[in-house]
Amino acid sequence: MTAEREYELVLFGATGYTGKLCAEHIITHLPTDLRWAVAGRSASKLSAALEELKPLNPDRLQPGVEAAALTAEDLNGLARKTRLLINTVGPYHLYSTPVVEACAKNGTHYLDVTGESPWVMELIKKYHDIAKVNGAIVSLPKALGGILFKLRNLQIIPEIGVESAPSDLLAWSLVSLIRDKLSVGTKEVITSVHELHSVPSGGTLLTALGLLDHYSLKEVAKATSPWAMSPVPGPQSVRSTPLMSKLLGIRSVPDLGTLATSFTAGPNIAIVHRSWGLIDRGNYYGHNFEYKEYMRVRNTFIGVALHFAIAFGFIALTVPPVRWLLKKLVTAPGQGPSREAADRETIEFRSIATADQGGSDPKRAFARMRWQGGMYYLTGVFLAEAAIVILRDETTAKRLGGGLLTPAMLGQPFINRLRKAGLKFETLLMSH
Repeated sequence: MTAEREYELVLFGATGYTGKLCAEHIITHLPTDLRWAVAGRSASKLSAALEELKPLNPDRLQPGVEAAALTAEDLNGLARKTRLLINTVGPYHLYSTPVVEACAKNGTHYLDVTGESPWVMELIKKYHDIAKVNGAIVSLPKALGGILFKLRNLQIIPEIGVESAPSDLLAWSLVSLIRDKLSVGTKEVITSVHELHSVPSGGTLLTALGLLDHYSLKEVAKATSPWAMSPVPGPQSVRSTPLMSKLLGIRSVPDLGTLATSFTAGPNIAIVHRSWGLIDRGNYYGHNFEYKEYMRVRNTFIGVALHFAIAFGFIALTVPPVRWLLKKLVTAPGQGPSREAADRETIEFRSIATADQGGSDPKRAFARMRWQGGMYYLTGVFLAEAAIVILRDETTAKRLGGGLLTPAMLGQPFINRLRKAGLKFETLLMSH
């Protein structure tokens, strides 16, 4: 991967709902010396989208326009032109494996915002060992072209949007605070979705509904099990969940309140535990570390109702006619909340971490992340700021030598840039 490539960054899928919002943030916030381009199937649609966005920063040098279909020839040609590719073409499990493959073949960093855990598991198995090679000559299997190529610190990071970047960054920041201030590991991090006012886009809903058309229930369950994505086995001393919490989905946590089942917990937990294993094989986070995630509710009754609604809703989605009917009712892909509706959206996460200390009263740490505005714009912010971190900053990801990584591997430089973009993010060590 060299600086002589035509572009530093290519945004693939720039005419979609999330892609346009990502392009908007690049135009208004990323350095003006960035060499970048938009890419997709239709050059005319890409040019039209750029004309819509041009008034946001009319003095900025306009990006290149690259027409590329989802063919090996087009995708390899596109990947060879850029140091990093942002991919917003979903559903990812249907369309994006060839995109990742092209990036792996050509030594191009890759980012996306999937929440499709079974697909991410496939990527880990296929591409992690290839991508982590630092400056070595690698021979791809015949199924991937059988060619020789050279990689330097290739970073492939899926799930770097609203799912699962907040969870991963909150856990990493608390672990780092405890390690820095107390010189010990972390026993547990609990995150709650403290506040959420948002409406999903058509593409998000169709992806969720279509996942079980492609993967079996067993594959989905395996991919979202807590330690499924960790490169090393999970701790032996993981604490069991109380029986009533398992049955009713309710837990009360000091300073977080009454917590209930979160429908996004599974993918997020798997990503956080992958971060645990990637950094020093779990030694940095701590040998007894465990991450859990919930949603805050006003009272126990609402929490129990939410738990069973999620459980029965998931069971209903295993029935093909139910999925078929729901697909007819959701909005079309490429559509999402209006600008006015998005501006009223809010999301806030709160996390509590417990230091792995002896005694009955270990130290705790608190973290909060809050965004006021559209969730899909926030996803665009995550993508764009992660890209510039990889291109311009020093990170844990570089020190690891690349691979199929997680948002936490971009560490403090990523958090600092997100703060400048308007994300509120704070951590503190709590007094007893």
